[in-house]
Amino acid sequence: MPADLHVWSVPLRTRFRGLTVRDGVLVQGDAGWAEFSPFWDYDEQESLAWWRAAREAADEGWPAPVRDRIPVNVTVPAVDAATAHAIVLASGGCRTAKVKVAEPGQSLADEIARLEAVRDALGPSGAIRIDANAAWDVDTAVARLHALDRAAGGLEYAEQPVPSVEDLAELRRRTHVPIAADESIRRAQDPWAVARAHAADVVVLKVQPLGGVRACLELAETLGLPVVVSSALESSVGLAAGIALAAALPELPYACGLATAQLLAADLVAEPLLPQDGAIAVRRPAPDPTVLARAAAAPDLADRWRRRVAAVQAQA
Repeated sequence: MPADLHVWSVPLRTRFRGLTVRDGVLVQGDAGWAEFSPFWDYDEQESLAWWRAAREAADEGWPAPVRDRIPVNVTVPAVDAATAHAIVLASGGCRTAKVKVAEPGQSLADEIARLEAVRDALGPSGAIRIDANAAWDVDTAVARLHALDRAAGGLEYAEQPVPSVEDLAELRRRTHVPIAADESIRRAQDPWAVARAHAADVVVLKVQPLGGVRACLELAETLGLPVVVSSALESSVGLAAGIALAAALPELPYACGLATAQLLAADLVAEPLLPQDGAIAVRRPAPDPTVLARAAAAPDLADRWRRRVAAVQAQA
């Protein structure tokens, strides 16, 4: 493996997005350290955008910030109510919570209990948003949003409750809960379809899947919708790119989904990008050699990542 590639693997505190471990590659360039960590369900062509984001971070750096702190939400996985309550209380002062719903094997009652616990922990002035990861059809979404909005004491928005742009547009006509588009942006051949169809009130942008900070800034400008910057469950090295995007946007009306270092049982830097008083300071931490050595992937996983990087580079 080239000397400037470092393969890492760390466990998650709680099962999230079906994962119990997060892994990826760090690369160092003239502008600093960068992360390449597409999920394993992304093929080589989809992973190419993640590689472009990593090369931008390593070789070019990012645009100058217009703010020095980024308000963030705490992310609550599909856990039981007591755990959800504890996660919010331990979030570093976050006043917004993103709560995962539509977990296979869980019931509406489970989701209601989770949201009620989050509301209790946040208090009446906190904001709650949910993320269904495109799990529902339109009719199910209409019914679920009605119940979950009531349980939460009002939802800030629902993130990607249904799969397609057409479904998002129909759902938006049938519910008062604002709709945010995520997968319909980051995994779409035509991310502008969401705006043309009036299918969302908010768009969620993630730096790695969309090819870098500058690509996201251009997309945000052309979409013309409010933006929430979110992570792809990166280490703090990768999260720094999301922080850079949030810091460079002309407007930032919502808390961002960038407090996900809290979900990792370990990180790659000495001082992870964690919230204080509900916000993360704009900075770019470098990996700590000792911490990075502890997180080094096993040889078989490192070899798998080496082959993946080579395959993606061949697509560039």
